[in-house]
Amino acid sequence: MEFSFGRTVQVVHAQRSLLPVNDNGWKMRALLIAAILVASPAFAATWFVEGRVVGISDGDTITVLDDSKSSHKVRIAGIDAPEKGQAFGERSTQNLSALVFDKRVEARCHKRDRYGREVCTLFVSLRDVGLEQIRQGMAWHYKAYQHEQPTQERLIYRDEEEAAKEGKRGLWADKNPKPPWEWRDKGRIGK
Repeated sequence: MEFSFGRTVQVVHAQRSLLPVNDNGWKMRALLIAAILVASPAFAATWFVEGRVVGISDGDTITVLDDSKSSHKVRIAGIDAPEKGQAFGERSTQNLSALVFDKRVEARCHKRDRYGREVCTLFVSLRDVGLEQIRQGMAWHYKAYQHEQPTQERLIYRDEEEAAKEGKRGLWADKNPKPPWEWRDKGRIGK
């Protein structure tokens, strides 16, 4: 089989072509574009989880029970909340619970993390739960993973974190709040 753009595709020793011959080569171009898009991280596979929140692990991780009674551990994308034992850790968990516990949620997931959790943007009645945690000063915008967010979402998370800092809401009321990634690193190296 010979492929060339802008010319007729010739099929040798075949009764049927997978792609119909076309003088303009538009089907071949469409196939090439589709292959590029599928390989692009911007078009990575996404899936949805819908169900009721039955558990809160901390300020950025929940358990969702879907309609078929399957349990999903969901890590909220774009945020990092204080850990248990860290300043504001308990308040962050309580705040997330008030936002989502025993409520129906829709999770737009894009990957699994190293712990097997589904990493998802989480919504309750069209309200972005991760963004609410940031607005209320209960989580940081997780900039180490911001490249995984759509541009508009990333900019809104950034701006809302800045507004929470300026308003000294939640963890930003602390003189020197320590981000959870630094707190976790300190615990691992025993400083």
